[in-house]
Amino acid sequence: MLDVNKIKKDFPILSRKVNGKRLVYLDNAATSQKPKAVIEAEVEFYRRHNANVHRGLHSLSEAATVIYEEARKTVAGFIGGEADELVFVRNATEGLNLVAWAWAAASLKRGDEILTSVIEHHSNLIPWQRLSRAKGLKLVVAGVAENGVLDMADFANKLTRKTKLVAIGHMSNTTGAINPVAKIVKMAKRVRARVAVDAAQSVPHLKVNFKDLGVDFLAFSGHKMLGPMGIGGVLIKKERQEEMEPFLTGGGMISEVWPQRATWAAGVEKFEAGTPNVAGAVGLAAAVEYLTKLGMARVYEHEKKMVAYALKRLGEIEGLRVIGPKTTESRGGVISFVMEGVHAHDIAQVLSSEGVAVRSGHHCTMPLHKRLKLAATTRASFYIYNDKKDVDALIDGLKKVKNVFT
Repeated sequence: MLDVNKIKKDFPILSRKVNGKRLVYLDNAATSQKPKAVIEAEVEFYRRHNANVHRGLHSLSEAATVIYEEARKTVAGFIGGEADELVFVRNATEGLNLVAWAWAAASLKRGDEILTSVIEHHSNLIPWQRLSRAKGLKLVVAGVAENGVLDMADFANKLTRKTKLVAIGHMSNTTGAINPVAKIVKMAKRVRARVAVDAAQSVPHLKVNFKDLGVDFLAFSGHKMLGPMGIGGVLIKKERQEEMEPFLTGGGMISEVWPQRATWAAGVEKFEAGTPNVAGAVGLAAAVEYLTKLGMARVYEHEKKMVAYALKRLGEIEGLRVIGPKTTESRGGVISFVMEGVHAHDIAQVLSSEGVAVRSGHHCTMPLHKRLKLAATTRASFYIYNDKKDVDALIDGLKKVKNVFT
């Protein structure tokens, strides 16, 4: 088991008060808090090593380059990838846009199909909408079962020889449902389709292995896994890299330039135009090291226990309905719910007055909410520093909501 009391001490923000109450942070699906090790790693880079990377011949630049590339190796290895498969980007959103415009735009032709699902975060839906309009592609959307999980029968029916790309989320940021990505990859291979995975929710919470999954592209965000904002990555198979054009152009991603043309740098450097977020990469590597010490299997088991306890206690609230799987199997530490007669924003506001931070709205999954005929939901999401006392505070706050609005 994780020693949550010890872990809490590593996060300075958790010692602060909110509205005079202890901060109970249950908005981890939006962003996680940062441990001292991550904060100090970024500060240390700026204090002792700050310089631009890759082309400087002075000592500071050479040292910064080594630090940056070591961070790449650390982060890639954490997700079962190689350093030369990891492109640093701002977040999963940018990573998926990179796949859309650097690979799909060049590799797919008019009439080809992209298969995604109604459960997806907008980051894994809107890029494919825009690309489909621009390139004359067909965007096919698999449905959702009544329990808020991917309808695999509908998915299988819509996966055809015309499908050239499957764009799927690993774990839903709304229902917490974990999609069977390894199974989806096997299905996709039968029709020779490539697979892009939005792993923004899974990488922080599960043991994810890029090679074992067999996907072509895997995007994630650092700020959801204890790392800084403004840094993330997309792992890209080397075979796919060879089929891709740059996403952004300018300095840093070129080999040679003439007035009328240019050639590109080799490998992942081709996709990192301009000055990279070196301090962010350093902070993300520190986050990865922190999680590695805890062990991702233990992280997931801890969250399953939190979810099991939360589901049990939420059952005490009359008129409250959980959206998504009702058990801990094949789901992560995200619980969205509705309360009869009370808007999600009102719930979140009352909880905030009690020091409990949750998310309300459609969570960038508007098609899913429309499919389930919901205007909005309230979402509580858990991480390594949450314990049963945090769940109890959530329940006490929800009971206050009931008293205020009923």
